[in-house]
Amino acid sequence: MLVIVLENAPARLRGRLAVWLIEIRAGVYVGDLSIKVRDMIWSHIEKGIEEGNAVMAWSTNTESGFDFMTLGKNRRLPVELDGLKLVSFFPVEDDKKPAL
Repeated sequence: MLVIVLENAPARLRGRLAVWLIEIRAGVYVGDLSIKVRDMIWSHIEKGIEEGNAVMAWSTNTESGFDFMTLGKNRRLPVELDGLKLVSFFPVEDDKKPAL
């Protein structure tokens, strides 16, 4: 099983993903593809994401039963801890700066 979630992605990239995967919600794609095709799809995402962000998760033989990768600016950062991949969060950016 392969799941890809895109945010703020160009329409041409979303249309391109619809060739290989089913878009079950806006920006959420699922399918069951080989590793070679999965890598090819990720390279298309890397080339076409522009200012957006993406996450791709797939079933694999790990302790958690899946693995994932991210791309683009996002508050979430994958972190490996004792062989498990977890998600760390960057702090919320505060637009209000204290006056000097």
